[in-house]
Amino acid sequence: MNSPILHFISPPIPYFVDCGHASYVAGDYHINRNCIGLFDLIVVLQGALPVGEDGEHWELQAGESLILRPDGHHYGSSPCTVDTEIIWIHFQTFGSWKENVNMDECLKNQTWLMEEHKQKAYLNHADVCSIFIPKHMKISSKAMDVLDLFFEQEHEPQSLRNWKRQASFQLFLQHLDRDLASPSDATAIQLAEKVELFIRRNYTREITNSMLQKELNYHPNYLAKSMLKAYGMTPMAYLQNYRLEQSKRLLLQTSWSVSRIAEDVGFHHVSHYSSCFSKKEGLSPKAFRSKFIRER
Repeated sequence: MNSPILHFISPPIPYFVDCGHASYVAGDYHINRNCIGLFDLIVVLQGALPVGEDGEHWELQAGESLILRPDGHHYGSSPCTVDTEIIWIHFQTFGSWKENVNMDECLKNQTWLMEEHKQKAYLNHADVCSIFIPKHMKISSKAMDVLDLFFEQEHEPQSLRNWKRQASFQLFLQHLDRDLASPSDATAIQLAEKVELFIRRNYTREITNSMLQKELNYHPNYLAKSMLKAYGMTPMAYLQNYRLEQSKRLLLQTSWSVSRIAEDVGFHHVSHYSSCFSKKEGLSPKAFRSKFIRER
């Protein structure tokens, strides 16, 4: 099923707001609303639901889901022809997201979206990642099991129910994110995660493509393709980016000199570190520190 893809950057993970059931008889239309300010996830349990958003139309069948945008016009594109039952979940995110035509467009925009997110969400040294959710898809049996659990929590006390629903919602998003990947994509993503974990554990050491090939037993070209698919950058680009992110943490949390920080995160020359930092952040390491820390 070809579908646009909603690309979210986290942390924070998109969060649950509200949920419920709705029923329609033949002749009923889906509700007409404009710019509700929340994402509206619809799952059809039985029947069929004609839905429109900004001129695009879908005929959702049982077991299918659709995510409507918070800034769109949503409406019933035609009346229901059979009795229909749906569940809906409203959610929102804090930070950057974008609807893309396909995964290639997601990956093309990934680096830009991550940088926008860090500015928008005020994340100065946090590791961020992507969540890819199809706008329209067939829900897997495992994801449906999570939804069943989600609504079983209706009988819990309110304070406990909200905690459990947030956890269940995140698990549901995880299933949607992973279900998007084809078998070949899933293999590449699993390999990319191994590369990413190795880099995080060893970033202060001298890491080369040859070392990664020896460690993971894959050709550097395949490792690069896998990392590009999962993270939008090659292993060496990810390594440099991760070192710079760790250096920002040290700039803000320690009084170490710039040269000591450069060495601690794996740069051999402070001039090279400062050049890479300035190119990425638009200011020097010292200026970055001064921007967020006021001297007493």
